[in-house]
Amino acid sequence: MTFKLIQAIKEHEGYRMFPYRCTANKLTIGYGFNLEDVGISEEESELILKLRLQKLHNKLNELDWYAKQNQDRKDALIDMAYNLGYAGLLKFKNMIAALKIGDYESAAVEALNSKWAAQVGKRANKIAHILETGAF
Repeated sequence: MTFKLIQAIKEHEGYRMFPYRCTANKLTIGYGFNLEDVGISEEESELILKLRLQKLHNKLNELDWYAKQNQDRKDALIDMAYNLGYAGLLKFKNMIAALKIGDYESAAVEALNSKWAAQVGKRANKIAHILETGAF
């Protein structure tokens, strides 16, 4: 596969960030990725996941309170941001205030004291445990 081929496909298909119906009425995204007939492989899905997690980490790492956390706490916060979105994570003001001062018990309590925790159940419990203990 050559650079020219990739450029040609990109030109012919065009890029769409959000799902749309192609001329054959198939649900499609990106550069003509047919979601109905082809879908995406687990390998493709994992590549996208890794890219999105790295993007979240890079964005969060600009915040002093995040950057000073150990790796397991960072991973827990990325997990939350992946689920809630970056802006959604930043709404956890009390949790963040506790993280800033190293009050990990309060940070865990604040994570669980939310509509999000009620919605995701076990996921929130695991994340809160990591925030409190600093370990998976």
